[in-house]
Amino acid sequence: MIMKYSDKLIKDLAPQKFGKLGVIWTWTLIVISVIGIIAYIDQVIKGQVVTNMNDYALWGIYISNFVFFVATSFVGSVTVAVLRLTNNSWRTPIVRIAEIISVAAIIMAGITIMIDMGRPDRLLSLFIHGRMQSPIIWDVIIIPTYIIISLLLLYFPLLPDLAILKKHFKEKQPTLSKWYGKLSLNWTGSAAQKRIQLKSIHVLIILIIPAGFILQTIDAWLFSTLFRVGWDSTNMGAYFISGASVAGVGALVAVIYVIRKAYKLENYITDFHFDKLGKFLVLTCLIYLYFNINEYLIPEFTSKKEEITHINVLVSGEYAPLFWFVIIGGLMIPIIVLLFKKGRKPLPMFLMGVLVVVGSWWKRYLIVTPTLLHPFLPIQGVPESWHHYFPSLHEWLITSATLAMCLLIITILIRYLPIIPIQKTADEQEILDNNKNTIS
Repeated sequence: MIMKYSDKLIKDLAPQKFGKLGVIWTWTLIVISVIGIIAYIDQVIKGQVVTNMNDYALWGIYISNFVFFVATSFVGSVTVAVLRLTNNSWRTPIVRIAEIISVAAIIMAGITIMIDMGRPDRLLSLFIHGRMQSPIIWDVIIIPTYIIISLLLLYFPLLPDLAILKKHFKEKQPTLSKWYGKLSLNWTGSAAQKRIQLKSIHVLIILIIPAGFILQTIDAWLFSTLFRVGWDSTNMGAYFISGASVAGVGALVAVIYVIRKAYKLENYITDFHFDKLGKFLVLTCLIYLYFNINEYLIPEFTSKKEEITHINVLVSGEYAPLFWFVIIGGLMIPIIVLLFKKGRKPLPMFLMGVLVVVGSWWKRYLIVTPTLLHPFLPIQGVPESWHHYFPSLHEWLITSATLAMCLLIITILIRYLPIIPIQKTADEQEILDNNKNTIS
């Protein structure tokens, strides 16, 4: 009976081929990505003239998108690392999904910043002519570091599961089994291997927490070190970290719901997990709402004319619809809904997660664009179009492609990796003997 249940566990949690909807979803992402790549090649050939960026709106949707990706990557590393350190057992079904989101998001953040430079070869200039006094150089250092740590934090806990999958697919898919075997690094589940694995994971957890905070803070400093209305604040580091928590948890909730539905994992990802994540999302939204109140309310009483003009444009001017959508739709509605237990059920959680993610993306747009269009010196003697900014078709296509690529990375990893840790789940349920089921 024990072996039957353990076999069922492996069958339930082993990677599965996509159904019809999964194939359509994957090809849709590929098509969007290809269209965006074509648009990017055209942008490289013709130059930034194909965008609507100009001398004033010199940072457009690309930078907004970059900041969003960096924020989203926060949940899969730092949040999960804290859960690991505090030994919360309920985290097991969601940890790997969060880490996959983190890896996909931070990889696309690195690619997006290269897109914003106009040409890929300009990246070399940062290393050749970069100045260590600039937060941009600090970003160039911390992002690859964060990518490496995130990849290792995803990979090391996978080793026992890869060994299990090697045996599971040995007869049905020998080629796939062979790859799992190579990636498992000859894992046998010995006491020595477990000791080294746990120590390595612990070291990575300790490294990823400060790395995550440093990354978000450096991102904030890219703005706050510039003397601009809306950015000139010592609060930006904490502001970005709280916003990153909101975006990351929202993305995690949305992805978990889809995976749970698609793979029928209701027995493993339960209402209890959504309830826990819902409470966490409420907490992060409340903290971020508090920072937003401080960011926009206090300057109305104390700031100079330029700052007040900037805030009025957000609150009641050109950007008011977006601003209030972000505040009400992206923060207040999720808070109200998730305060109730019924609101923390899977479907309402999914809807609130999507709303939070969309609101978080537009929030980054509002952080970047309005400030650039309100310099201290008046905008004059330039075309009327320079007084405003809205992304061009090229910008939308390329940005859509980066979002599609992020989802594509998540999709591919979900297809070939066990999204819920098999060995860890088995150990917690005391149904799977490690030595018997991980030795090839």
